[in-house]
Amino acid sequence: MPIDSKSEQHDYLPLLDDYLLHLQSNNYSDKTIYNYERDLTVFEEFLRLEVRTPLFSASKRTIQEYKAYLSSKDRKTPLTGAEGLKKLNSYSINRMLSALRSYLTFLVDSDYKTPITPEMVKLIKNDKKHPRVAELEDLIMLIESPSKFEKNKKIALRNRAMLEVLFSTGMRISELVNIKRSQIDDTGKIFITGKGKKQRFVYLTNRARAHIDAYLKTRTDMSEYLFVPYRGSNSGSLKRKISTNYLQMKIKQYREILRINVPTSAHSLRHGFATYLAESGANPAAIQILLGHESLETTTRYVHASDRYAEKSHKKFHPLNEKTD
Repeated sequence: MPIDSKSEQHDYLPLLDDYLLHLQSNNYSDKTIYNYERDLTVFEEFLRLEVRTPLFSASKRTIQEYKAYLSSKDRKTPLTGAEGLKKLNSYSINRMLSALRSYLTFLVDSDYKTPITPEMVKLIKNDKKHPRVAELEDLIMLIESPSKFEKNKKIALRNRAMLEVLFSTGMRISELVNIKRSQIDDTGKIFITGKGKKQRFVYLTNRARAHIDAYLKTRTDMSEYLFVPYRGSNSGSLKRKISTNYLQMKIKQYREILRINVPTSAHSLRHGFATYLAESGANPAAIQILLGHESLETTTRYVHASDRYAEKSHKKFHPLNEKTD
């Protein structure tokens, strides 16, 4: 859904509506189009309110000023016009700059004479943080925690099955909540449509299949979705499914009970899936396919070698490790 539902012209960003139509015609998802429009609206508001310069009068300096604007708390949010509450991190800034580069590329391809070319928009240096993923033993305890901490047996079986599926397949939480019962074949293979409408197969371990079977034996509803809530209205609805917010909340709760000191979420299970497959010798290209990534570079950002594994590798492979002289 467009952010600006009014029919006013984007006088500061020419052909913006044409650009969004271009994305739509190239089969970009509604969410992706929304995100591009949202990020470009920030740039449009910057041109309109901060420098009072439409794109056709902008310069290379305008881009430098925009980067500084994104790094400050003075930027306005596109939905409310309120000032930003906190400084954007480098990944968010680069996402917005990438949206701008994509838009400028469209203008160049459309023969629009823009004074700013895509090449002028340089991404900033990413923040380098020590990559962390919970130890495998901690992730296993997290996955098993519903069986220990949930008093309601049906909820325990469902939540355990959800966590087992997340770590078994490496799928996104948005993909998990949208799985339908009919998507799982007899071998435990699931054909899903992921981010950007990309389709791929993911695979259940025998352990995950066993927990799904145990959970499904408790189901008496008619919903087509694999995971459903037990409370609320429309309990007989065919479209009833669990929410992402609920699962994220439960993971946080389990993590706090277990006192796992590494930040852990549904997305962390996806990172852990990639990390421990890699540590066991899985081919990076295979992990890329399982995660549904377009590029191998994206996959390598998900594979965070644990500190323990890094220590073992150092001791095993360092050429001077055995020498004491």
